[in-house]
Amino acid sequence: MINRWFYTRLWQFAPPLIRRYLKKRGRKSPAYLENWGERFGEPLPDPVQRPVWIHAVSVGETRAAQPLAEALRRHFPDAPLLLTQMTPTGRAAAQELFPDAQCRYLPYDRPEWVRQFLREHNPLFGVLMETEIWPNLMHGCAEEGVPLFLANARLSEKSARGYRRIDALIRPALQTLAGCLAQTEEDAERLRQLGAANVSVCGNSKYDIAPPEDKIELAAQWRRHLGRRRVFVAASTREKDGTDEAHEILRAWRQHGCADDLLVLVPRHPERFDAAAEYAQSLGLTVQKRSSGEAVAPNTQVWVGDSMGEMFAYYALADAVFVGGSLVDTGCQNIIEPMSCGKPVLFGLSVYNFQAACTGALDFGAARQIASAEELVQTVYRWWQNPEEAAALAQRAVQFVAQHKGASERMAQRIEDGVKRQG
Repeated sequence: MINRWFYTRLWQFAPPLIRRYLKKRGRKSPAYLENWGERFGEPLPDPVQRPVWIHAVSVGETRAAQPLAEALRRHFPDAPLLLTQMTPTGRAAAQELFPDAQCRYLPYDRPEWVRQFLREHNPLFGVLMETEIWPNLMHGCAEEGVPLFLANARLSEKSARGYRRIDALIRPALQTLAGCLAQTEEDAERLRQLGAANVSVCGNSKYDIAPPEDKIELAAQWRRHLGRRRVFVAASTREKDGTDEAHEILRAWRQHGCADDLLVLVPRHPERFDAAAEYAQSLGLTVQKRSSGEAVAPNTQVWVGDSMGEMFAYYALADAVFVGGSLVDTGCQNIIEPMSCGKPVLFGLSVYNFQAACTGALDFGAARQIASAEELVQTVYRWWQNPEEAAALAQRAVQFVAQHKGASERMAQRIEDGVKRQG
């Protein structure tokens, strides 16, 4: 059984393998090769002192952190903000959303790198978003007197089974937490069973994210150019085990779609942008990329959204939305954002990352679930032939999101209370 001693020993040998992995990723996404030293314990030239520190591993967690960060700033108005990530896309999202914060990579979980990071910044407290569990970091915060919270915490049964296999490592780490703020009672119970301390249910901060005004205006600019063309957005498409959702949807669109309509295809990962465009072209479809900066031509059938930070604009433009990561078994991406834009939303059968939101939306009549790309495209065209069905779904989506707001403020209050208890 893996315990902390064995886990720490592994970190003595892991860095060369991690460097090799990053170099491999860097061949497709050069951003992985930037700011290299931050990941491996090198001191920052000008580290912010006594910050509110939030760790959000990638884009989704970083966006979820935005309303919580705003709430924490109201509770701790004099403290600077430190954002840490593990991916280049997460770092880019943080720099866009928090221009006045210090953004950097969190060092890997080697004890001396953890101590270096904590002593550099001396945080008021730390917040790990969702399911980030780094045992040495968690024990290091306890040893350095830094209250640490797991916020917006979610844990699927699949993930819980994996963690139970390394209980001797995970349980002591979770017991160090100053607070564990879960999305649902089901999440809370799984976390308690794993040993998490001070668990409470606060809801999901992603319901508190409002569509940004500048992205709504950008979508309006696109719409003025597109006129009355109908737009279907396939967002955050993923690939797993040789199956690419983008390819599946493109084949179905070619077979069932109308040339007058526009498919906007937005792969989840930047390294898939070119592959999506090339595959669409191989099917004989007329393709443009957002990165060209040119207006969508009247004969363009597929517009590849190869841009960062514009997802809300794509959603605002859409007449119907599919949320990816759900036709392949990767657990679904965020269905809440397009619903908050008042759009009729579809997703596939794999939803374990957004189980509560997906189940709740289906029960409320705020979204629809499909089993294949063919059913997806057929459903979109059924909606367009029966617009009252899509309009009713969109209205229910807005109502569903509104009912679940307020989690960020609840979490911020629990964090303030926890900091005071430990202070």
